[in-house]
Amino acid sequence: MKIKVYQTARDTDDRLSRKDDLCFAPDAEGQELQVINVYDDVEYQEIIGFGGAFTEAAADTFYKLSPDKRKQILDAYFNPDKGIGYTFCRTHINSCDFSLGNYCYVKDNDISLDSFSIERDRTALLPLIKEAMSVEGADFKLFSSPWSPPAWMKTNNQMNHGGKLKAEYYDAWARYYAKYIKAYAQEGVKIWGITVQNEPKAVQTWDSCVYTAEEEKDFVKNYLGPVLEKEGLGHVKIMIWDHNKERVYERARAAYEDPEAARYIYGTAFHWYSGDHFDALDAVYRRWPEKKLIFSEGCVSFHKERGAWIYGEQYGHEILGDLKHHTSAWTDWNMILNEIGGPNHVANYCDAPVMADTKNDTFCLEASYYYIGHFSKFIRPGSRRIGSSCFDDSLETVAFKTPDGSKVLVVLNRTDREFDFNLRYNDLIARAKSLPHSIMTLIF
Repeated sequence: MKIKVYQTARDTDDRLSRKDDLCFAPDAEGQELQVINVYDDVEYQEIIGFGGAFTEAAADTFYKLSPDKRKQILDAYFNPDKGIGYTFCRTHINSCDFSLGNYCYVKDNDISLDSFSIERDRTALLPLIKEAMSVEGADFKLFSSPWSPPAWMKTNNQMNHGGKLKAEYYDAWARYYAKYIKAYAQEGVKIWGITVQNEPKAVQTWDSCVYTAEEEKDFVKNYLGPVLEKEGLGHVKIMIWDHNKERVYERARAAYEDPEAARYIYGTAFHWYSGDHFDALDAVYRRWPEKKLIFSEGCVSFHKERGAWIYGEQYGHEILGDLKHHTSAWTDWNMILNEIGGPNHVANYCDAPVMADTKNDTFCLEASYYYIGHFSKFIRPGSRRIGSSCFDDSLETVAFKTPDGSKVLVVLNRTDREFDFNLRYNDLIARAKSLPHSIMTLIF
């Protein structure tokens, strides 16, 4: 049996590069040392997909590039053969920090929402989403998150700097989601799911809104869930939290211990900005295995150095760790940003896997792009995580079985050491090598 090998490694030219095939041989000697095992009869969560976020900033940057460069970027992200085949993406309801400014879809004090219009999104955001949908072989689910309700619905009368949703506008805000989902559907863009609120614990200098666990749960139970059902949108997935992992268990517990709220909630979304906390994901899964765990955002701050390897390794570690702890889908933040890590209306500049120089009509694929690709390109929707074990925790590993029965093993090496290892599957074994600061995907 042959093993396909794809490798990305620092200090080499390998970037998702196909290497020589390996071959299994009978494990006649019963190899005990330096073994990585794969157990395909031990199954865990099903994978929904991997992807990134369509933002107004990404769209603005994208349309400042030439048509040829735009096609290359779309193929790099969405073509499953030429690129890394994104299948699970995010966008924003109203403005976010990576918009060109604050905006919403209704006029002030329009409780009836008669003025609702997504005309702003038709300028660049929707065209980018539609172009991505038209890429050969592209097939992705799209979920949306609000950063803030309209300013007039909030206690601080502004979209930025936190504040809360006023109680008298809970119903109008719930109907707002329904209006948004239907407006996008009329544009030919299906919204698969929504999160209730991006980062509901954070008072940010940009678009933000604060909910306690009880407030978020009650909003879903009494307004958002019932309104979506009434509007014929009960199929749209609702996800709570959408913030860092250090409190993912407490927020899940507040929602899921209320059966009336829990029946509307598909799962818990989370970010990476407070550290690993992988065991917190295990805790949520152990209590509520029927609820999905969805990684909904992660990025690094803007750095002038292009191609910095450490950030790719940060992505690899996070994706692999989340997957090993029952996460079903993984979504990066902005797909494309410009030469200063924007545009961003509050100077909260960040890096993206594709960084563009709009002045010179060029773009760079960062290390993070390739690290994400080692998962997204090969672990397709419908795959299931399967059992695996590794001889040394200096190597990080995770394994999957794809819908066609293939096995996929990802091996991440963030150390300065080279490791020889023996890949063992049932009674077969194959010798392989993990280079320093590398990631490899093995398929058999």
